[in-house]
Amino acid sequence: MRLAGHGSVRRHRGGAGIAVAAALLGGATACGSTEAGAGADTKPRTTAEAETKPGTPAEAVARAAERTTDIASLRYRVTGILPEHGKIRAEAAMTTRPTAMRMDLTGWGPTEDKALEVRFTDGVIYAEGDTAAIGAPADKKWLSAGPAVWGRGAAENNTYRVLPGPLEASPLAQSTLLTGAKKVGEVGAETVEGSGTTHYRGTVTTKSLRAARTAARDKATRELRTSSLDQFMMLGIEETLTVDLWVDDDGRAKRYRLRGETYALQDGRMVDGGPLDLTVTLLDVDRPVTVEPPAAEDTVDLAERVDGATEG
Repeated sequence: MRLAGHGSVRRHRGGAGIAVAAALLGGATACGSTEAGAGADTKPRTTAEAETKPGTPAEAVARAAERTTDIASLRYRVTGILPEHGKIRAEAAMTTRPTAMRMDLTGWGPTEDKALEVRFTDGVIYAEGDTAAIGAPADKKWLSAGPAVWGRGAAENNTYRVLPGPLEASPLAQSTLLTGAKKVGEVGAETVEGSGTTHYRGTVTTKSLRAARTAARDKATRELRTSSLDQFMMLGIEETLTVDLWVDDDGRAKRYRLRGETYALQDGRMVDGGPLDLTVTLLDVDRPVTVEPPAAEDTVDLAERVDGATEG
């Protein structure tokens, strides 16, 4: 597992802390880079269906982005390929007011088949780990770091990268990226997790996202598009990101897929970071979600141990 970020958009307090966190949560696992398909069933859209579907593809995508602001809680699934790493899979749930998250992440921990549990609540991020690596008692099973931020984009989140960068973002924010495309096309009608959806596709760049933000006609739209730009920066995309979005019959995002080549910083210069191919499926919306912190007696403060040791 890799905790060091790629690209120049992210700065993390305590560089030594990142290296120690990597050791605590397990070494990098080499996974095969296979195609991470979206897994949707495609069927042609009939002329009658096309005529009754309101608005243009760009308008449908914009409406889906607006509807993310109404979502209070969400269960979701993540599959795909991370740059310089390989395949991952996550089952997660989150709330938006207040922000909280719990996740079981496979492929990022010591083994490819054992899930790593991560939680974020009350401004603290927690992760299972080998706390003995930082001299903590053996009965401490959880690492914590705070005050931290989860669900934001390219900023100092103080999370020590216990999660890969693309998974530090809220899926609700990431699902709005297609609003920054110059042109959005309709692929067709598809079934996702038993729900009828319309599949849209486009490409986005930093330039197109900035242009979309400038063109926003009101404050709410501008804030959404600013968030989209922030999410793009977090991904470390070298040039162009291909975005697929599946919108269900209620006008909400049901699934999205992000594909692109990334960059990394190596010895002060930018190098190829490898492919990103991430598919996120939004499952139960507005169902009760509870995130509890681990028991205090089972937790050790990562920042206190790592930063304290570095400063000393």
